[in-house]
Amino acid sequence: MTDQRIEGAAEQAVGKTRSALGRLTGDRKQQLEGHLTEYKGKARDAYGRVIDGLDGLVARAPADYQDSARKGLDFARRKPLLTTGVIAGLAVVLGALGRRR
Repeated sequence: MTDQRIEGAAEQAVGKTRSALGRLTGDRKQQLEGHLTEYKGKARDAYGRVIDGLDGLVARAPADYQDSARKGLDFARRKPLLTTGVIAGLAVVLGALGRRR
């Protein structure tokens, strides 16, 4: 289990607690912030699940590529936001290239 998944689970718990407290006190702002924190935790947990899945793929990769793959995976662990941005940017570029004729 990666740190991302652990932090995500903790954020989800904090978010649910804040949301419930907001509902209990009638504080809409705290309720909304609780929901946002909960969804942030879910996103972090999902990212951690992807990293865990990629760990398994790296282990099964040919020996020639394992070192490079591990370096890329370590980068993704250290900089999750940058990694997500790079992947999203690539998806936009590839999507645009696919529409051109």
